Amino acid sequence: MQAIEVSHISKSYGKVRALDDVSFSVGQGEVFGLIGPDGAGKTTLFRILCTLLLADQGTASVDGYDVVGQMRQIRSRVGYMPGRFSLYQDLTVRENLEFFATLFGTTVEEGYDSIRAIYSQIERFADRKAGALSGGMKQKLALSCALVHQPTILFLDEPTTGVDPVSRKEFWEMLGTLKERGITIVASTPYLDEVRCCERVAFLHEGKVQGIDKPELILDRFSAIFNPPGIDKSVAVTQQQTRQENVIEVSHLVKAFGSFHAVDDISFSVRRGEIFGFLGANGAGKTTAMHMLTGLNQPTSGTGTVAGFDICTQHEQIKKHIGYMSQRFSLYEDLTVRENIRLFAGIYGMRDEEIARKTDQLLEQLQFTEHKNDLVGSLPLGWKQKLAFSVSIFHDPDIVFLDEPTGGVDPATRRQFWELIYEAAGRGITVFVTTHYMDEAEYCDRISIMVDGKISAMGTPEELKQLFHQPDIDHVFTYLARQATRSSD
Repeated sequence: MQAIEVSHISKSYGKVRALDDVSFSVGQGEVFGLIGPDGAGKTTLFRILCTLLLADQGTASVDGYDVVGQMRQIRSRVGYMPGRFSLYQDLTVRENLEFFATLFGTTVEEGYDSIRAIYSQIERFADRKAGALSGGMKQKLALSCALVHQPTILFLDEPTTGVDPVSRKEFWEMLGTLKERGITIVASTPYLDEVRCCERVAFLHEGKVQGIDKPELILDRFSAIFNPPGIDKSVAVTQQQTRQENVIEVSHLVKAFGSFHAVDDISFSVRRGEIFGFLGANGAGKTTAMHMLTGLNQPTSGTGTVAGFDICTQHEQIKKHIGYMSQRFSLYEDLTVRENIRLFAGIYGMRDEEIARKTDQLLEQLQFTEHKNDLVGSLPLGWKQKLAFSVSIFHDPDIVFLDEPTGGVDPATRRQFWELIYEAAGRGITVFVTTHYMDEAEYCDRISIMVDGKISAMGTPEELKQLFHQPDIDHVFTYLARQATRSSD
């Protein structure tokens, strides 16, 4: 018997065909992947199967029940982790779990055995608000909430986006234990190592199923999308204007919250035009350090300069000489492309005539001229991120800070994004970037890896691989991150 049957499903949003005659089936107890570039239709399909959205055409059944006529039966049998929203950030760990248990007419005590192996790892933080948890801990809580009513099928829509490689590996190990219990798992993911953890995958592109097979066969068949050629770093380096002048200098920087040292005595420097990777597991202290460098937070002790300005006393001057792009927020989705460019250029203090001239140049460079009046919220994620990066360097800053800028983006789009980064570095802009994609770390001139608030290693990718006798940066990162001792952040 099949756990999921999808037959000729189609769904449109106005003129946009999100799903176009989609058919496939998933066996009971199978780990099945839904993969494809941004805007392929994956989330729409998840919502239809979880009875949150009605299809325009076609039929689908989950655990033998029809998604239209038998919604109640399906909802009691499925667990769902959406990509963007799963937890209530202002509720505690315990309150989130109790809330989801109540939604399904059960109690935490009744479903505890089904979540014991996962929830026991975070239970000591039961009174902490979900918004204060690290990425890996949020994952475990969200998974516990999705499992508390003992579902037979689990839907996971990019559950590990924005989570460090070690936490991602641990998450998929947890999914392995759920499969052993006979739970059917359907997951979407942009990470190729996670794609390979599935037994079969369906590749969606522009709303159509292009192929269904074992992961390696699909990745090989559609290699142009999933395995694009890497950037030729030797050519890119010759285009860069890296100079000996330091644009970031940090000495013995500390940020303490009570007795807890989020950043614990770090020192480093970054040169003009350099691409500097700032790596670390969730909770290692990266974001706290970046907030101090960008003037959003004050250090407890230590010194530092950014673009020649003191991070303790000259925050406003720093903000005028940097660009910043975060994964969570960079653009206003209810403004058009042109309006977003105009707004941020004005914030950066640019003159009207300069804004008009450079806006036309940017729209042409990004091939967005025909989309200048489109609402940003209507753009595919990859387009948004390329626009957000371009806006962040629109005023030609000395340094641009990128906080996980490519989270959740397919490999081909990520490669295009990194071409933009190399172009910026070639113009002398220093790029300070955090990422959880270890292949992107290989593109950096130098990288540092934080563990427990300290910098555990720093050097070029090649230097670090040789120093720790590892084949790639992913193995270097995992080796160092697994030495972390603190788990409360």
